[in-house]
Amino acid sequence: MSKFWSPFVKDLVPYVPGEQPKLAKLVKLNTNENPYGPSPKALAAMQTELNDNLRLYPDPNSDLLKQAVAEYYGVQGNQVFLGNGSDEVLAHVFHGLFQHGQPLLFPDISYSFYPVYCGLYGIPFDAVPLDEQFQIRVSDYAKPNGGIIFPNPNAPTGCLLALDAVEQILKANPDTVVVVDEAYIDFGGETAISLVDRYPNLLVTQTLSKSRSLAGLRVGLAVGHPDLIEALERIKNSFNSYPLDRLAIVGAAAAFADREHFDKTCRLVIDSREWVVKQLQEKGFDVLPSAANFIFARHPQHDAAGLAAKLREQGVIVRHFKQERIAQFLRITIGTPEQNQALIDGLGDL
Repeated sequence: MSKFWSPFVKDLVPYVPGEQPKLAKLVKLNTNENPYGPSPKALAAMQTELNDNLRLYPDPNSDLLKQAVAEYYGVQGNQVFLGNGSDEVLAHVFHGLFQHGQPLLFPDISYSFYPVYCGLYGIPFDAVPLDEQFQIRVSDYAKPNGGIIFPNPNAPTGCLLALDAVEQILKANPDTVVVVDEAYIDFGGETAISLVDRYPNLLVTQTLSKSRSLAGLRVGLAVGHPDLIEALERIKNSFNSYPLDRLAIVGAAAAFADREHFDKTCRLVIDSREWVVKQLQEKGFDVLPSAANFIFARHPQHDAAGLAAKLREQGVIVRHFKQERIAQFLRITIGTPEQNQALIDGLGDL
């Protein structure tokens, strides 16, 4: 703490990202990165862009990528917003689309950046408890609010809310913005983007960090009614007119065009997820149903922190949360078959 800090900075409680260890030869299953590389077409597009044009600013509107996203999802270009990772997109959403007169609603077990943004922008919130099976209860969101946001599939549980249930929440809240955070939707869910033309209060956010293996590129997006997108554009152009560089624009556009690579790698992750679930259940773990590229599991006879420490000794890192309701769970990213085997071997004979 410094005497030069403002009171605002002093009271902030920042988000803590997953550990990025510097040690070699670790099986890193703690940050939900894709075990398979990006589209070769995306890599080729970025290589081509490595030329003298890097001396020039990129397109501030990222029109090439906007058009690629719009064509992929069957929407118009003015329904697409782009940012430097979905966290920046979400920051603009919190700043510009949630009202402060009523609390923002989100699940009590959810993406831990949400309360951080509430603190950053002075937004009151109500963390709505998940049910005993860690599922969202739609009826709990039919009450006065300044906005609603939830991941689907949820994080860190991996549980999916069906599209008709998402629509029920939208119908119950026509006067506030409902944000569906779809960072993991491609691993087993149905996107709510199909609903944006029917519900002007719906905004869907996504990232290229997970299913398109571009976490290192930092590209996020939102799709919704043009009025919502205009609000985000106004904030973006008051904050940073060039959030995406030239490499990110062409690489992300090529990734959306390469559906074959996308479908193949998603299928590999899904198949591996089912294998890991089966192996853990045979060892006595309770595993929540997951539609993400990770699973959320606990063992009734073993402390989660102790299991995480045991795995780390074997060179395998998983994510352990200390939040009371989930302190006995481990969040385990799905890796390659070899990494997944290392996880099972590291647990040994429980």
